[in-house]
Amino acid sequence: MTLDVHVRDLRYFVAVAEELHFTRAAERLYVSQPALSKQVRALERQLGIELFRRDRHGVALTDAGTALLPHARRVLADWAEGAAAVEAARAAQHSTLVVGMSTSPVRGGLLPAIRSRFTAGHPEAVIRLRQVNWEDPSAGLADGAADVAFVWLPLPGQERYDWTVVAEEPLMVALPDTHPLSDRTEVDFTDLLDEPFLALPKSTGPLRDYWLALDARDGRPPRIGAEIASTEETYEALTAGLGVCLVAAGNVPLLTLGGVTARPVRGVRPSRYVLAWRREDGRRPLVRAYAEACRRVTGRS
Repeated sequence: MTLDVHVRDLRYFVAVAEELHFTRAAERLYVSQPALSKQVRALERQLGIELFRRDRHGVALTDAGTALLPHARRVLADWAEGAAAVEAARAAQHSTLVVGMSTSPVRGGLLPAIRSRFTAGHPEAVIRLRQVNWEDPSAGLADGAADVAFVWLPLPGQERYDWTVVAEEPLMVALPDTHPLSDRTEVDFTDLLDEPFLALPKSTGPLRDYWLALDARDGRPPRIGAEIASTEETYEALTAGLGVCLVAAGNVPLLTLGGVTARPVRGVRPSRYVLAWRREDGRRPLVRAYAEACRRVTGRS
């Protein structure tokens, strides 16, 4: 028996089997009745057996036709599912990937390198960068405004996300040039316990606590000099002498623009900067491709 049966032939067979009427089946398929009859006859010749009994009383399935029908339906359903998967893959190739961030990654051309590697494999995809202020520590992931995002750990609702680490960096303290501690080459965190700190908005939850180094204070509450929600606000607050703040080593150039200095800090945990995505989106082709590009650029598994 030949196996070279076209999907179209099975579709014609199923239509006639369900209608048990060639004219109605032809109308359902938007083909002419003679063309449909011809194609069904050709399928029967290929299979070497009649699928329909035709007489003056009408059309009925033969035993062979009855046996074939559930399998033909299954093939058509599988084909429709496969075609949908191909269409989804095609659409993904032409879709836009939104990359959220609250702080631009100033780490050796990281973003251009990831973009270059990503677009080499997905030349039709469009990357759109979305800057989000620090009131949303997920940089757009939480509300679906971003597909992937460069963020700091810990994240509120962290169990919702997966990530790949971009950088693990020691912390430094940023302070005005006129601050007494600016003359030191290194600062112990115990020397900062009574200093007013610049704090992230309360909406950032555990991330605010991390940058205030609550776990290094032995239960002593921090003094809050001001709340900040962007790099610009942080710089202005520092130069105005409203407080000091911890900053990852890789972000020091964003704040030391004049009037601000940064010194290494002992006694605090290093920071973790990651590319994150919603856990349920981990199988999306563009999300996976961007994450893989990030891993290859940063040399992390």
